Amino acid sequence: MVGPSHKNPDTLAPGKVATQHDQPLLVALTRAFYWQQLLEDGMVASGSEIAQREGLHHSTVNELLRLTLLEPAIIQAILAGQQPKCMSLLWFQRNPLPTDWVAQREVVTAFDA
Repeated sequence: MVGPSHKNPDTLAPGKVATQHDQPLLVALTRAFYWQQLLEDGMVASGSEIAQREGLHHSTVNELLRLTLLEPAIIQAILAGQQPKCMSLLWFQRNPLPTDWVAQREVVTAFDA
């Protein structure tokens, strides 16, 4: 049975998505994946070490690193400038998404309602 929660994960409702790229969100996403790669490669030991190197507070770095846990379809929507209009960097900073991709999709789908 296919219900509303089984929407195609690669599409978002038209008319409720951004029509241009959100530069601050794109920069944050790029930095987060770069930092995640540094962690995976053993170039740094922690988010705190990244923060020290970048001159940022450790909570800022760890907050941005959470963006690497986003469902790939959400990341693709952000990269294409097609995320829900209200889904900005500030929104992510104030509303951390669950790490579970199905739960993330439910949050994004709620924007479409």
